[in-house]
Amino acid sequence: MLIVLNGYPGIGKLSIGRELADRLDARLLDNHTVWNLAFALTERKTPAFYESIKAVRRLADDLIFQLPDGVPVVMTEALTAGSAFCEEYWTGLEELSLSRGPLLVVHLHCALEENKRRIQSSERELKR
Repeated sequence: MLIVLNGYPGIGKLSIGRELADRLDARLLDNHTVWNLAFALTERKTPAFYESIKAVRRLADDLIFQLPDGVPVVMTEALTAGSAFCEEYWTGLEELSLSRGPLLVVHLHCALEENKRRIQSSERELKR
């Protein structure tokens, strides 16, 4: 099974993902792991930025395919509607789910003030 926790930055995807992966004995692939290489080595929102994310994603998909059957994968994402990049990314998740079992998507939300507090916390920068 693939479980995708989707939501805006600071919503709690990684915290929930860690707990869920622990309870399910699942692998956790958080969006920070996928995106941090691009943030570190390219200029944000350039073609190189998006290409590096796609390359890391392809590697992750290949490794997910190699996991033993029955090993669930919990993923975190911040995908939004109306973005060609996010829509392409979403299509990749759907294709991955065809080979790795059912796809469960959970959209996470929290109050705007709480989200602002989380985004501005000193701990937030440690994730990038």
